Amino acid sequence: MHRTGRRPGTSTTRDEIVSAAAAAFTASGYEAVSVRKVAADAGVDPALVRRFYGGKEQLFTAVVTSVFQPEQAVAMLLDGPRGKLGERLAAYVLDLLGDVRQPGPLLGLMRSAATNDHAAALIRQFLANDMLGKLTQQLGVDQPQLRAALAAGHLVGIAIARYAVRVDALVAAEPDELIAWIAPALQRYLTGRAPARPA
Repeated sequence: MHRTGRRPGTSTTRDEIVSAAAAAFTASGYEAVSVRKVAADAGVDPALVRRFYGGKEQLFTAVVTSVFQPEQAVAMLLDGPRGKLGERLAAYVLDLLGDVRQPGPLLGLMRSAATNDHAAALIRQFLANDMLGKLTQQLGVDQPQLRAALAAGHLVGIAIARYAVRVDALVAAEPDELIAWIAPALQRYLTGRAPARPA
């Protein structure tokens, strides 16, 4: 009997579903993606996707978690000289974004966040709270939430300008050159002395 190609869940099926969802959100944005589309791309029945992840919102959450991996990211960023933290963070995010000619799924997640409130809330939660927020808390610095938000804003701005808007000079710059420019600003946000408050 001819098989339909719809597979039952296996040890790798969850990863394949998340990969298919990441590709779909990257290519089409949050609004255009459906559970049925992701299931078709992953070669599984939509009921299996719903059983593993519920609806589209939970699936997007799984993709965000798989891309950011906040616990591993914080551990990696803290593993090294404190004075090189900005450099490690810039390199980490540029690596997540991928080649400027063929960006990875992080750009698609950021684009989704620009058009959907749920997607925006998740990206904000992971970037500013679960990753950079935990990082600044573990650093023991003052105003940890503001520092995390400033670093997140800087990184998102670079990502959008280079990969989505495609500002010529940013597209032409090599990753190492960008890291050299970005790292000191990130370092100041994360560990520098806070500016004096206005009187």
